[in-house]
This record gives sequence, structure tokens and C-alpha cells, in this order.
Amino acid sequence: MIRDFPVAPVLREHAGAWQTGALGEEPARPRPAATVMFVRDGVAGLEVFMLRRVATMAFAPRTMVFPGGGVDPRDADPRLPWAGPSPAEWADRLQTDEATARELVAAAVREVFEECGVLLAGPSPDSVIDDVGTPHWHAQRQGLLDRSHSLAEVLIAHDLVLRSDLLAYRAHWITPVFEPRRYDTRFFAAAVPAGQSTDDLTTEADVADWVAAADVLEAARRGEALMLPPTVVCVEEIAAAASAAAFIAEQPPVAAVTPVLTQTGEGTVMRADLPR
Repeated sequence: MIRDFPVAPVLREHAGAWQTGALGEEPARPRPAATVMFVRDGVAGLEVFMLRRVATMAFAPRTMVFPGGGVDPRDADPRLPWAGPSPAEWADRLQTDEATARELVAAAVREVFEECGVLLAGPSPDSVIDDVGTPHWHAQRQGLLDRSHSLAEVLIAHDLVLRSDLLAYRAHWITPVFEPRRYDTRFFAAAVPAGQSTDDLTTEADVADWVAAADVLEAARRGEALMLPPTVVCVEEIAAAASAAAFIAEQPPVAAVTPVLTQTGEGTVMRADLPR
């Protein structure tokens, strides 16, 4: 399904430079990344946890995003305690190799712990740790952020296993070629485990909170919230879901989507070929 999106203000400068040849002919190589949509049922429909990136961020400043980020080399640590679908099974789902699948799932779990204090891990394959809001666990988060220890080291030290079964695969988007910073991002969905809660302690965002999916779409329509095309599509799908559980349980078709600058009779748009 072909869909056109306006060129977001945060992208216009780079898009214009690419069109004039000012950025050269070779696009930047995309960095593997993972992001997670935490969803829950709200009074007025589904809600999703979102961050508004601070204005000083090099990539997508001031935009509304889901918690996530780029793969770290230590996400590939083979010692990482693992439960749920294996890296080989995830490789089949993600249509990639086993090593990359391991890194992407590990990055998703690590990033949401770093950015919003939710840890998708437990003492056994069928349980989840229920309290990671203590000073001790804040120190563990800081250690991940400053790279003094890895996710594998944290889980091993606390006799926990990563719960890959708590993640559902939703989408795959690649940053357009004109962006100097590009990401090859897998989008996952999950529920916040019972006993845990999200927080706003990340320094990468000036807003971090639950929002009604319908409300943030309306804010974007009015120009009061900035979202890039993949975020718009994902939030639309959340708003249309019958419940948080139904959204997480869905298995939509997934294919890599890279928006392309396209000239139309009404000007330049970002054109995306979405999987049906």
C-alpha cells in the first residue's frame, strides 16, 4: 500500500541538501536499532508510552518516539540468559541471521530498561521481576548507560533471564537515505509487567509519559506534536486495536519500509510502500 507523508520540519534541511547533491552520493549506512511500544487499555481507548526527544538530540529532535535505540556491541554477548523464543526463532521472525536477531532483542530489552525503567526479565522462564524502581536498580540502569556493565552481566548477577516471549514483532523501518544518521529499526510491542511501572528519568527526553493514541494523532494533525512516518503508522495501528492484549497478540505482515523523497503535483512528500 503506497502512502505519502509530509516532509517533517526536522527533516526538511537534510532532504533539501540531498536533493541538491550537497550531501554527496553515498547514503550513510543504517545502524541496527530496536524500539518498543508499551501499550495499555485506557478509559478513552488504548494508551502508549512515548518520549519527546530533547531539542539537542542529533537525530529527530523534539519528536515523539517510543523508547529504544541502537544496538550496542555487547548486546551480542552469548552469555545473556535467555527464555522464550530462541535467537534462531527470532531470526526467522525478523528475517535476519541469528546473531543479529540476538542483538536486536537484547537491545530492545536493554533500551527500555535504560529509558523508562521496565525490565523484561525474570527469575524463571514463566515469571517476571516485579520491582526495579529501587536505588539499587537505578544504579544498574546507570551502569548500562555509562557502559560499566552489560545487560548480560546485570541479568547473570541477579539470576534473571531475558523474557523474549514478552515481545511481539510489529514493524521494520529504515531511515531515508538523505538522513546523515540512519537506523534500521525493528518495532516491538509489549505490556509493562505487573508490579513494574514506567518512569521519566531518561535525559534524552523532556516528556516521557502515557498518552492516548487517538490524542497524540490529533495533536500531530494540529501540528502540536511531531512524529515521523513510522511512528504515525504504529500509533494509528494502536488506536485502531480493540485492546492492548489484542494489539500485542496480532501478527501483522512485516517488510522493510524505507520512505523515499518523491515529487508530486503538490510538492515533495515522503512516499512509503507499506506491507498489506
